[in-house]
Amino acid sequence: MSQVSTIKINFRGGIISPGDLYNILVAATKMHVVSVSFGLRQQLLIPVTDENTHLFIAELDKLGVHYELNHDEYPGIISSYPAEEVFITNTWLSEGVYKDIFDGIDYTPRLKINISDSNQSFTPMLTGNINWVASATAQHFWHLFIRFPKTNAIYEWSEMVYTNDLPRLSKEIERLIFNNKDAFYDNADANGERLFNQIEPEKYITKPTEKTAELPAFNLPYYEGLNKYNDKYWLGVYRRDELLSVEFLKEVCLLCLETKIGQLCSTPWKSIIIKSIEEKHKLSWSNLLEKYQLNMRHAANELNFQVEDNCIEGLKLKSYLVKRLNDKDIRTFGICIGIKTRKKSEVFSSILIKRKPVLSIFGIELLHVYDILCAHDFNPNKRTGFVFSRNNPKFVLVEQLRRSLVAFHNNRTDKKIIKEKNLPAQRSEKEKNKESEYVYQCAHCFTVYDPIMGEPGNGIDAGTPFEMLGNDYTCSICEAPKQDFTKKEKTGLGLKSV
Repeated sequence: MSQVSTIKINFRGGIISPGDLYNILVAATKMHVVSVSFGLRQQLLIPVTDENTHLFIAELDKLGVHYELNHDEYPGIISSYPAEEVFITNTWLSEGVYKDIFDGIDYTPRLKINISDSNQSFTPMLTGNINWVASATAQHFWHLFIRFPKTNAIYEWSEMVYTNDLPRLSKEIERLIFNNKDAFYDNADANGERLFNQIEPEKYITKPTEKTAELPAFNLPYYEGLNKYNDKYWLGVYRRDELLSVEFLKEVCLLCLETKIGQLCSTPWKSIIIKSIEEKHKLSWSNLLEKYQLNMRHAANELNFQVEDNCIEGLKLKSYLVKRLNDKDIRTFGICIGIKTRKKSEVFSSILIKRKPVLSIFGIELLHVYDILCAHDFNPNKRTGFVFSRNNPKFVLVEQLRRSLVAFHNNRTDKKIIKEKNLPAQRSEKEKNKESEYVYQCAHCFTVYDPIMGEPGNGIDAGTPFEMLGNDYTCSICEAPKQDFTKKEKTGLGLKSV
C-alpha cells in the first residue's frame, strides 16, 4: 500500500490568491489528489502518495511555490485578516494595514508570528512566538507578546511598536532568539527583559504602553454559510472531516476570478471565507454550493472544536463527543473545546481535552485516559489556567466535560452579575422616547431586538435598552454575539414605533 506524504503551503495571514491556488490545485489533480485541507495556522495541506511526491514537487517548483514536505520548519504567519470587515468593525486596522505588514516581511520566518486585531476572538492572539496585538486606543501601534519557543513562558514588552516597524523588529527578534538558543529556546526560564535589552530601541518607532493589553472575552462568531454584511455577502465553508474537494475548490477559484474577487481566506478553524460577493453574483455562489451538495449551518457545538492537523484520532474523538453532547442537549455556545493527542502540539481552546497513554511499549501506546484543562477565565487567549480533571477513562469523559461546561457558564454568570451591579442609572423619558425609534438587527439571520418589547421568553424585560444587555447576549435565533447587531431605524425596516 502506498505511503502518503503531506505537502504544506503557507499563506501569509491566511490570504490566498485564487489564481495561485487554482494552479496548485491543477498540479494536485495531475497527481490524483481528490481532497485537501487547511491547517490551524491557515496553511494548505495536500496529501500525496510517495510515488507521486517528486512529480508534484517538480510542478510546485515550476510555479515558484514555497512548500515543506512532512516538515514544519517554517510555521507561517497567521492573522485576523479573514475576520476583517465581516466579524470586526469599528477598528483602525484595515485591509491595507495588514497587507503593508505582510509585504514588509522580506524573509521566511522560522518562528510563529501572529498578527491580530485586539477587537476580535475569531483568530488566536498568543499561539505564536512573536505575537502582535493592535492597540485598541493608539492607532498604528501594537502590543508585543513573546512566547519563547518550546515553552509556555509569555513576556509582554513595555513598549508599543509602530506598524511600519513590525517586519524589521520581528526579524531582529528571531535572529536574537536563534543566536542565543541556550537562553531563549526551549528554556522555561527564558527572560524577556534580557531579550529586549539586546534591542536598540532608537532603531524603531515605539511608545510606552500605558497599561497591559486587554485581551477580549472569547466569542466565536458563526463562521459558515452565505451571509450579508453591509451591501455585500461573505461565504464561509466548513467540513466536519476537514476535507475540501479539489474540484470544488477549483470552481471556487474560477468563480472568484470571473466575479473579480481577488482573494479568499483560510481560517484557524480549518475553513475558508470568501468576502466581497456582490448581490448580482449571489445566485452563482448558491448554485455552486448546490452543485457540490455542501451542507451549511452545522451545529455550534461542532464548530466550536479545535483538533490538531491531520489527526484522525482527534477527529474520531471529536465526532464521539459532539454526538454525546447532542444526545444530552448540552449548551456549548461561547466556548472553544480543544483536543490534543500529541506531545509537541498546541491547540487553541477554552477547555482542552488532553489524551495520554496508560502504557507505552517500544513507542506503541496502549490504552488512553484523558485530562481536562481549562484556560484562565475560560479565555483561550490567556493560556491554560488549571487542571479540571485528571486521568478520565473515555466512558466518563462526557460527564466530566459537561461539568467543566457548567463551571464555564457559572463563571460567565458571576461576571454578568458583577457587571450588572455597575450599570449606569436609568435614562430620562426623553432619551427613552428617542431610542424607541430604533431597533437592533442581527447581521446573520436579520432577527430584530426591539428594546420596547424586550425578550420576555429569554428573561429580558420589556423596556431593556440594548446597551444594558450583558456582553454574553446572543441572537435568539442563530446565537450570533451582541457585537454582530447593528442599530437600525424602525422606519427603514418598515416597522412602526409603539
